[in-house]
Amino acid sequence: TASLMDYVCPDHHNLESWGDLHPSHNEYTLMQPTIAPLFDTRQFEQTLLNWTEQNDYHTYLSDFWRSKGVNWEQAVHDGFFTHEDLEPKIKSISPLNKDILTFENSSDEIELVIYEKIGLGDGTQANNPWLQEFPDPISRSCWDNYLTVSASTARKLNLKNWNVSNGALNGSIVNIKADNIIIDNVPVMIQPGQANHTVGLALGYGRTKSGKAANNVGVNAFPLLKSKRLSIELVEEVEHEFASIQLHHTMMGRDMVKETTLSDYIKDPSSGNDRVTYPTFKGDLPADKLSLYDEHDLKTGHFWNLSVDLTACTGCGECVIACQAENNVPVVGKEEMRKSRDMHWMRIDRYYSSEMTKDKAKEEDVSAIKMYKEMEVPSENPEVVFQPVMCQHCNNAPCENVCPVAATTHSNEGLNQMTYNRCVGTRYCANNCPYKVRRFNWFQYSENEKFDFNMNDDYGKMVLNPDVVVRSRGVIEKCSMCIQKIQELKLTAKKEGRPILDEEAQTVCASSCSTNAIVFGDANNPESEVSKLKKDERVYDLLDHLNVNPSVFYQTKVRNKS
Repeated sequence: TASLMDYVCPDHHNLESWGDLHPSHNEYTLMQPTIAPLFDTRQFEQTLLNWTEQNDYHTYLSDFWRSKGVNWEQAVHDGFFTHEDLEPKIKSISPLNKDILTFENSSDEIELVIYEKIGLGDGTQANNPWLQEFPDPISRSCWDNYLTVSASTARKLNLKNWNVSNGALNGSIVNIKADNIIIDNVPVMIQPGQANHTVGLALGYGRTKSGKAANNVGVNAFPLLKSKRLSIELVEEVEHEFASIQLHHTMMGRDMVKETTLSDYIKDPSSGNDRVTYPTFKGDLPADKLSLYDEHDLKTGHFWNLSVDLTACTGCGECVIACQAENNVPVVGKEEMRKSRDMHWMRIDRYYSSEMTKDKAKEEDVSAIKMYKEMEVPSENPEVVFQPVMCQHCNNAPCENVCPVAATTHSNEGLNQMTYNRCVGTRYCANNCPYKVRRFNWFQYSENEKFDFNMNDDYGKMVLNPDVVVRSRGVIEKCSMCIQKIQELKLTAKKEGRPILDEEAQTVCASSCSTNAIVFGDANNPESEVSKLKKDERVYDLLDHLNVNPSVFYQTKVRNKS
């Protein structure tokens, strides 16, 4: 809309502004400027105050909170404060009309649902390339919006998704008409779990004057906001190329995610957490008792571990974006994402349940080929689970064995380390990694005009973390367990002559997680949270049958089905 205005009043960036925020009940936080304004801008609140002939906004803000009894200097020092008198008192609201809540579309008309993606939202931040490249937690696609339809509705309308020769996902394209509004060339994504006779389309896309990252990405759904019913017309002999980074949607009988129900968990906290054993002359033994590796001495000093609670994880992706910002992870664009060349140091795998299971196949005497073929197909109304996956920092690391130049080595604190200036790009380590978490720099992203998204100009480089090196073309990179933060913490504690406190040790994925699904700490500290979690009966290692002895562990997902 700014392009249609006669006057535009540019606002300060958040990093240039004072402000106050209300993130949770009775808790307030203060926003302080970290840099001087880069351009000739003025904070929006300051403009309002100028019109009312009052003081500058900083003075206004401090005077306001002082008048409420808040110690301003202490609040600025701490960054937050609590206040119980400002909560609005809301009377109870009478129950809503049940007829509205129980509305059912009984006809075969197609109902349109306009929604916001969890990453991009309404499009206000559409020119932020981090958000454009963040894969949607459900569809696992990025740099696009699309018409989501159920498998049943897709069959009726002859709409399809398919994989091309290199595995990438393609789909049908349609024109949609609602009232007198026509939106052309809308790609179709078949979405398990979607209600029949409904379609969904995300807001925030289809912009033409927002900037390089946002321009000409997707279609504009805003004209359809007031529409409910629409017609769909298939565009023949045209197909859309998606940037989907997950092409296997079910676990096909494997137990990457171990699950149990709440009722079973109450009876037995270890339910669902079965361990693979192998027959030996000493009896059946788990993989970690059959190792050929010499054990690392991990009982001396620190032993950094990461816990991931699958019950708490909602797949929101806060950890993914926080990691990208902290570790100078480049944005590579749709074309590279479609080639599975994404550079995110961590991903959130999403799995659907399937109607076919190994037990069902055994009961029905289904052949193995047919069983696995049907296991690939998600249920029409599936259960969903999210699993964050980053470098597991294996203590029997397969990547370390195959590197010919010792670019990936093991620390005495349980971390798998990368030495970038040794790496010659053989990619043997990536091939040998069972978790597929290593990323290869196919280009010099920071100096290539094709990837001029977030780190190629002077202003973009101001966002880069000076404590983390920007990697060069031809080297492997991966999760470092935020080693720069660990080193800073160790130096601070050493200067102050004290041990590291458990609450101080934080990776950015752990500190950004709003549900505390990710917990980081020193497993050698018996008082640390991660040390206590490691004793939980829900704990298991991802792909534990390989005995790579990771420093990252997961907790069984507990579903409440009662």
